[in-house]
Amino acid sequence: MDINYQETGKDLLTRIDIHEKYGARDIDRWTTEVLQPKPGMKILDVGCGAGKQCFLYSDYTDRNAEVTGGDINEELLERARVKNSERKDHVKFQYLDFNKRFEFDDNSFDLLSSAFAIYYARSMDFTFGEAHRVLKPGGRLFVTGPLPENKQMFYDIIHEATSKSIPPMPGSSRFKSGIYQAIEGKFARTSMLTFENPITFPSVQPFIDYVRASLSEDRKLWTSMFNGKEEYEELISSIERVATQWFKRDGKLVMTKVVGGILATK
Repeated sequence: MDINYQETGKDLLTRIDIHEKYGARDIDRWTTEVLQPKPGMKILDVGCGAGKQCFLYSDYTDRNAEVTGGDINEELLERARVKNSERKDHVKFQYLDFNKRFEFDDNSFDLLSSAFAIYYARSMDFTFGEAHRVLKPGGRLFVTGPLPENKQMFYDIIHEATSKSIPPMPGSSRFKSGIYQAIEGKFARTSMLTFENPITFPSVQPFIDYVRASLSEDRKLWTSMFNGKEEYEELISSIERVATQWFKRDGKLVMTKVVGGILATK
């Protein structure tokens, strides 16, 4: 499946900031409770972005794990390297395209994770085959991504504002099906975990900030909703009008992130 998708680092970091600022639960805490990474482990984070997961693992193990982060986005990798230097940490960051062979030996890692990234791979069979190859026997894979019921309010407001069908999202539209099945077919044990995080927007503006960071013209998934900057701004205005109506009616806007975590053992 060839996904025509591109996203700026700014958009991604905006959404992460909003999740952390207005969310009721901490997905980082959930992740470490599930994985409990240990000192001495070799850990690879695929699609590491600006290094959030990598630094989480490093801190949790008192910087005694060997953590590597890989991503295709050089802008985000540079952010990660700068933060790594500021922290005086020893996380390794490198270019990694999960549509190509991973530049690591067989049986190299105790844990491989990917947060909201690896499910954009062209071939699930190839990419999760590479994940399986570089994990040690007994090593674990942990992939997080949106479930079909994720942030339903967000989509409801957009649909009401536009009367258009929401384009299928590569993550949520196939996380429970194709992605899970691809992993289950390669690993000895596979299970699905669920994390829910209600995000309460105290006003309409941060919600619109989130919308812009999701529907930005750099996100190729959404181009069926608008054609060019003028239509994009008209779309944002319509969404803001409906969001304002919802806020006046309910006194708040609550969007629940519903995340799946596929945990598999080699």
